[in-house]
Parts: sequence; C-alpha cells; structure tokens
Amino acid sequence: MNKYSIDGNEIVNNIKQVLRSAAATLVMLFSAIAISHAVNGYSSGKWIEEAREAEDIYQQQRRVRGVVADKEGEALPGATVVVDGTTRGVITDIDGAYSIDVNPSDKLVFSFVGMENQTIEVGTSTTINVTMQDKIDELEEVTIVAFGKQKKESVISSISTVNTADLKIPSSNLSTAFAGKIAGMISYQTSGEPGQDDANYFVRGITTFGTGKVDPLILIDNMEVNSSDLNRLNPDDIQSFSVLKDATATALYGARGANGVILITTKEGKEGKVRVSLRVENSFSQPTTEIEMADPITYMRMSNEASQSRGSLNPLVYSNEKIDNTIKNTNPYVYPAVDWRSLTIKDYTMNQRFNLNISGGGNISRYYIAGSFTQDNGILKVDKRNNFNNNINLKKYSIRSNININLTKTTEAVVRVHGAFDDYIGPISGGSTVYSQNLKVSPVRFPAYYEPDETYALSQHILFGNAGEGGEYLNPYAEMIKGYKETRNTVMMAQGELKQDLSMITPGLAARILANATSYSYFDLQRSYNPYYYNIASYDRATNKYSLVELNPLSGTEYLGYSEGGKSVSRQFYSEMSLSYDRIFDRHGVSGMLIFLTREELTGNAGNLSNSLPHRNLGLSGRFTYNYDSRYFSEFNFGYNGSEKFDKNHRWGFFPSLGLGWIISNENFWGGDILDNISLLKLRGTYGLVGNDAIGAERFFYLSRVNIGGGEGYSLGYDFSGKSRTGVSISHYSNPAIGWEVSSKANLAMELGLFKDKFNIIAEVFKERRTNILQTRADIPTTMGLWSTPQANIGEASGRGFELELDYKQSFSNDFWVTARGNFTYARSLFEKYEEPD
Repeated sequence: MNKYSIDGNEIVNNIKQVLRSAAATLVMLFSAIAISHAVNGYSSGKWIEEAREAEDIYQQQRRVRGVVADKEGEALPGATVVVDGTTRGVITDIDGAYSIDVNPSDKLVFSFVGMENQTIEVGTSTTINVTMQDKIDELEEVTIVAFGKQKKESVISSISTVNTADLKIPSSNLSTAFAGKIAGMISYQTSGEPGQDDANYFVRGITTFGTGKVDPLILIDNMEVNSSDLNRLNPDDIQSFSVLKDATATALYGARGANGVILITTKEGKEGKVRVSLRVENSFSQPTTEIEMADPITYMRMSNEASQSRGSLNPLVYSNEKIDNTIKNTNPYVYPAVDWRSLTIKDYTMNQRFNLNISGGGNISRYYIAGSFTQDNGILKVDKRNNFNNNINLKKYSIRSNININLTKTTEAVVRVHGAFDDYIGPISGGSTVYSQNLKVSPVRFPAYYEPDETYALSQHILFGNAGEGGEYLNPYAEMIKGYKETRNTVMMAQGELKQDLSMITPGLAARILANATSYSYFDLQRSYNPYYYNIASYDRATNKYSLVELNPLSGTEYLGYSEGGKSVSRQFYSEMSLSYDRIFDRHGVSGMLIFLTREELTGNAGNLSNSLPHRNLGLSGRFTYNYDSRYFSEFNFGYNGSEKFDKNHRWGFFPSLGLGWIISNENFWGGDILDNISLLKLRGTYGLVGNDAIGAERFFYLSRVNIGGGEGYSLGYDFSGKSRTGVSISHYSNPAIGWEVSSKANLAMELGLFKDKFNIIAEVFKERRTNILQTRADIPTTMGLWSTPQANIGEASGRGFELELDYKQSFSNDFWVTARGNFTYARSLFEKYEEPD
C-alpha cells in the first residue's frame, strides 16, 4: 500500500515560531527587570549578579558564547543560562544567543519552559552550543491502570502500552493498526473489505470454549464500548493505549475483565495557546494476493481429461470444435472465454482521510475538539449502463469534544461528547461473496452479458448471459451490479465526570463521580432489480451473427425495487463513584481506592420477553498498594460483583488478587559500574481470581422458560373427535446451580534496563486455569423425554505461555536517532474437561 500525506504541521510550526518570539520578548523584559532589582545581594527574580565576587576571581574568568536551540534546530529566545550553585545568569536573545563570564571550574545550567534542564561543565570551552530536549510527557512517567494512573516503577501487574504514534498508519480501522504491536495480543484479519475488515483479537489466547464472550473488555474514557466503536476510533484522538492482561490488572473490572481489558484515554486540552492540527491523507489499496486461475483453454482440456479418466467411453465435456474456436477468438459471445475476476475487480482503489483537531485553554477551562472524515472505497467495477454505484463506498464521520473546567481550586468537571456516523453502500451480497463467486463459475459456459441482436436492439436493460432453463446458473457479474445495499450506523456518547480533591480533610484524599450514556442505532435497506438472462439461440458462422433467446421473461425487471432490512436501537447507561487515597510517609508509600459501579442496557430489538427487560449489573471494587523506599511493592485488588443471570445463592462473586514486586536496581548495593550497565532490574509476580458471567445467551439460568402451547396435545371425546387441547413446552430448564465461570491467573515477570535504559527487556510467563465453563450437557439420554438439553458448569480449560518485549533507543545527534521495538508471544490453550456424547 502506498500513501502520501499532507498535514498542517508546517503551518502550525510557523505559528509557534511567532508565538515563541513574542513570549521570549516578554521573558527577556521581565528577566531584565528582575536583574535590575538586585539590592544587597538579594533579588526576587531568578537571575541576579552577585555583588560580592572577589576581584581575583574575575581575573580568572573568560567569556563563553553559544546558541541555545530546540531539537529541530530552532533558536530558543528567552532561555536561561545560570552558573550552577550561584544566582549569576543571563537569558538568550531573539536569536537564541548568549554570552556569560565564567570560570573554568564552573558548570552552566540551561533551562527553558517545557524542556529538560541541561548542566554542562565549562572547562576550556569558549563556545557552548546547546540543544534542549522536550520534557518527558507525564504519560511516559506513569502507566494508565484500571480507574487511574500509577508510576511506572510501582506497577507490578501485567500491562502493555502502545506508542500512539505507531497507530497512525494509512488505515481507517484501528484494529489493523495495533496488530503485532502489543505483547500478548493475538489478532488476525479475515477480510480487507471496507466495513468488514475488523480484526479479531484475544489477550493471551482463548481459554474458554463456552458460548459466551471470549474477546477483551474495551473501555474508552471508562465508557464500555464494542469492537466496532474501537475500530472507528481516530488514532489522532488517542492519548494512551494500554492492554491489561493478568488478574491484578483486571480485578477492578470484576466480571467484565476475565478476558483482558483494552484501556484507552482520549486527548484533553492543555493550558496554553491554541493548537491546531490538520492531517490529510490519500492512500492506495490493492489485493495483497491473488489466486492463480487456469485459463479457459486449460480449463476445458482439464475438464475433458477428468471426464475421460472416469471412463474412456464418457463423452467429452467440451468439443474440440468449441476449444478451437475459443482459441481463435471467433466470436467471444458464442465462444466465451471470461476472466470473471478482471471483469468484476479493479487493480487498486484510493481512500481519503481528513482529521482536524483544536485544543488549548487557560487556568479555568481547557478544551479538545476534533472532527474527522474517512472514505474507503472498494475494488469492484461499476457498469456505466447502470445509473447507480454498486462499488463499496464507506464514509465515516466522527466528532469529539472534551472539556475540562476547574469549578474551584479543588473541583474539576469534565464533559465528553462523541458521535460516530457510518454510511455504507455496497453490493447486496458483499464484496467477499463476489470474489468467491468468481472462483466457482465456468469461464466458458456463457459471457457476462451479450451485445443486443436485431431482436433486442431496443432493449432498455442489460442482456446478461446465462444457461439452462430460466437462467439457473450463477452469473457473478449480474449478481454484483444488479443493485446495492445501504446501511446507516450511528453511535452517540455523552459523559460527565466530577473530580473533587479532599485534601482539606486529609492530604491525598480524592473523590470522583462519573456517568455516561451511549445510544446505538442501525438500519439497512436494499435496492435491486432482477436481471434478464439470455443465451444463444442460433449462430451463423458465415455472417458471424447470432440470435438470442430470453430465459426469464416473466421474472426479470428493469427498474430498481426496494426492500427494508434490519433495524436496531439500544441504549447503555453506566455510572461509577470512587474514593481514592494516595500519600507518602517518609519512605512509605500507600494508596487505596474503592469503586462502586452500575451498568444498565436496554435494547429495542429484544425478540422475547426476558430480553426486553433491562440488563443490569452492580459491582464494588478496591485496590490497595504499599511500597517501601521505591524498592519493595505490594498490591491487593478485589472485585465483588453481582449478576442477574444466577440464582441468589450464586449471584454474588468475590474475586481477589495479590501482587508483589522488587526493584533490585534501587538497592544500595546496586551502584557503580553495575548501575551503568544494568540500570533497571525488577521482578514482579501476581496471582488472582477473575469471574465471568458472559457465558451464554440465556438471560436467567435459574428460571425455566415455559411456552403455553407448542407441546403435545390431546383431543376430547370417546372417539377423539372433540375439541383438542395443546400442552405446554419447555424451551429452557432451570438450573439454580449454574454460577460464575472462574479463571485463576498467575504471572511472573522480569524487567531489565541496560546501558542507562537504552535497551529494555520485559519477559513474562503466565498460566491460567478456567473452571465452571458452561456447557450444554451431551450425555443426557433421550429416554428422559426432555424438551431441551440442560446446561451446567462442567467444562475446564487451561492456558499458558510467555511474552517477550524488546525496546532499543539510541540518539546519535539531534537529527539522527534509532528506535527499534519488537515483541513475541507464545500462548497454548488446552481443553481439560469437555463433555462429549457417549
């Protein structure tokens, strides 16, 4: 796939240059004021000249000059240059230049807002040019965990993160962007058709064979979404992308996190000037591989050979006369040689993507507003004789708004609104069906369509080729262009969040309330006509003219008809309340969190009485951590969840987990050359239980589903001629013993940083065992006379494997650096107990 990209970064950089110059002028002005107010060796400003320097020191001093620039080589006006340990300093001018008198033993400290400080020894240098580096983003210092953040060093659960820059590839489907970039994430894609190109993904394989959910829980800004919502998400809107894999990482999500969790946060506005980002992409796409097909002549000869191999007296499927005239291309309508694939599929197509986001704010409010448009086209050909487009065309529109407001010094409100709208047009049977039909049809039985003969010269429709009585054979071309299917999919999400700092009660205490509503709607329709099929009636070799016979004159139509398809609408409501505490006492760090959550879902396409009732879940979760001197770490998590599916004796489940960690490289004995070569050595391990109630389509396992009518009946009267009565039928038998599917997970890991963290390795081994897997009983004899087969928690499965993550980064200069990442995952699943019929 090729792509070219035009973005607005150059424009934005020019704007930033102007703003930076203006800001630098103010910095220099206030710095000069601060320096001029030095009185008796005291100044309220940062940069003053000490008045008590001895004259003999000045005799040793010399002037050092240089330029301070950013990593892109742009001058930094207003940067400060201070002699380390003193208050003597200067600021750079509009060109980033400075000069300062120093001693050979001095060290200069260079600083600029938003960038890392640099300290450089003067020595014998008279010119010191400095390139400043951006400060490490907060997200690089912390890891996004369940319902919050933790310092990277204190994380002892298994969590993988993705660099958001790696997700910005020329694809409109996010699931294809993160495939292969996350250790432990196993994914595969079965189609490249727009709208059908979602990848299937699993965390550390599949360790359940039940009929329920096997894919991970997906959360965007704590809103539970489905895989389609994830696939629509624009990479430019993503702030962080994490995958939670072990029991300790997922415990707070309780029953929802048994198969892992994908945790995504979107960008928020930052205090400062308005930032505008524009991305415009145009990409080319084409089939990755093509199946080589036999040419028509080879096809006919091989068909004859196959017939003769079954019996020498069998007649030839294709006569030598037909083969010879096909070779001579005597008349392509009488002796067709159709390449169905080239007739229906183009070599390539073009796709477009546009994204615009604006962010900024002040100390009271901040905003991030984004909009995107994506258009993906299929590779199907369009017949110009039709007045509509049957090729695949998928248009995606997305809007997002994240607003942060500081109501008080201790209270923050966040409002998030998101809308996604998908408009799809494509062939009725789908693009993949067109491709598969091309592989099944004879290339020599009939052409895709005929040129009209004298009889049908005034026909207003396409004369599609076919054979047999009524046109009983498949014509892929006719099937592809006979109409189109439209779908409309809309998702609207709204979320409100309130954060309250309670440090006035005790330092480190905070509370949070969150509520969000999500609405889904979908409908589809079809517009199509019934093709008119024709075949050769006669052929005059002398004039090379043919006449046609109509095969389906009564069923063909010339104009598009209309038929309604499916419609669906659903709504989800989710809320959570949390209380957290995080504080450091000398060398002891403690934190805790309690979360209460509720979830409700209601669908307008229930189909039966039980599904028409709202789906509701409750849960209480907690996390408690302790670390000593950033060396020893412990974490205890739990989830206490209720599920409406189970009887009252099994309705509530408690699922705890425990984790321990040790950073050996933070020990006092770890120093010197060892620390230079092995900058990080961390061991961690976790064990815990996770529950799963998404184990089947049945709504209430503890209730029988009895249907009045539909059962065996009887008739009244001595001769059974009287009125009949129908008995009841039971489509589901109650089983109050059915309960949670339980997964026990263990994880051991080592983190290794080499050569001052230039080379990092994370190695993990994991083991999982699933019990109480729901199965339909396979050994129930028919003599019991049951209407339906009972279900029970009888299955067991296990999984194990290991993961390896490698990361290398080396900067050779401001303009040249190397970054390399790789990961490897091995996962093995085994059915331990699976009931089969005798």
